[in-house]
Amino acid sequence: MRIVVAAVGRLKSGPEQDLVARYAQRIQKSGKPIGITALDTIEIPESRASTAEQRKDEEAQTLLSKLNDKTHIFAFDERGKNGSSPEFARQIETVLDAGIGEIAFVIGGPDGLAQSLRDQANQIVSFGKLTMPHQLVRVLVLEQIYRATTILTNHPYHRE
Repeated sequence: MRIVVAAVGRLKSGPEQDLVARYAQRIQKSGKPIGITALDTIEIPESRASTAEQRKDEEAQTLLSKLNDKTHIFAFDERGKNGSSPEFARQIETVLDAGIGEIAFVIGGPDGLAQSLRDQANQIVSFGKLTMPHQLVRVLVLEQIYRATTILTNHPYHRE
């Protein structure tokens, strides 16, 4: 199983990049027992189109063009389901058990995600109604993937 974190915008040097690198390294170790073989990042530039809808549409097309047709897509959007970490882990486990070769965790840009991308997503996940910079969302996504791997391997990182 390959995991892809696909995001609009580039993660610049700094504490967010350090946290992303730390969680990526942890995922690669903790994910092996449950069949996670690779963790890759796809970054696309923010669109420069004149309207928010055009920007979102352009970004969605570019993001989707980078993914395999059979990729299971978790899209992060404020209108998504705000579930618990164990629920998120079980969703990932279901995809792993189904033998799907790739999971993508998609993070939009400043304008959010286009409806077309949300429509193609298998699951839409929310960290709540707060607006957050994509750099912080990327850290949160990677931390939750790591947390999911520890839940699925019965590691004591997650506590109820």
